[in-house]
Amino acid sequence: MVDRAELPAPVEGLVLTHFLTVRDVARSRAFYADVFGGTVVLDENPAIVKVANTWIIMNPGGGPTPDKPDVTLTAPEPGDPVSAFMNVRVADIATFYRAATARGAEFLTEPIDRKAELRCYMRDPDGHLIEVGQATGMLEGIYADPPATSG
Repeated sequence: MVDRAELPAPVEGLVLTHFLTVRDVARSRAFYADVFGGTVVLDENPAIVKVANTWIIMNPGGGPTPDKPDVTLTAPEPGDPVSAFMNVRVADIATFYRAATARGAEFLTEPIDRKAELRCYMRDPDGHLIEVGQATGMLEGIYADPPATSG
């Protein structure tokens, strides 16, 4: 039996977790444990990896269930638009970037200075987008430029 303290099961208040629909639970579980230094809490049904002060919960996709009628969960497909992503904050992005790359993470770019922060993005084995950022300028009241407008 798993120790309650290892599960996202608060005695009071709430905790925020992140649920990912994945194609291969074992592969994704290993990715989050290896790249982020997480601890595997449950192997499957669902897989749960504790990473720092949160939990990543993973299960294969599936059709509607009584508690979520008309909802089908699927892992992202290559080229799908992104409407949400995980945002991981680190104390030292250069150190994290080197360590994660050595553990098999593939980043879209190296860390880039965005004035308010240094950041880069990677994808997990299923294509979920993950931002990795280190606060820099925002600690001094310097913020990023607003996004460019389209059209």
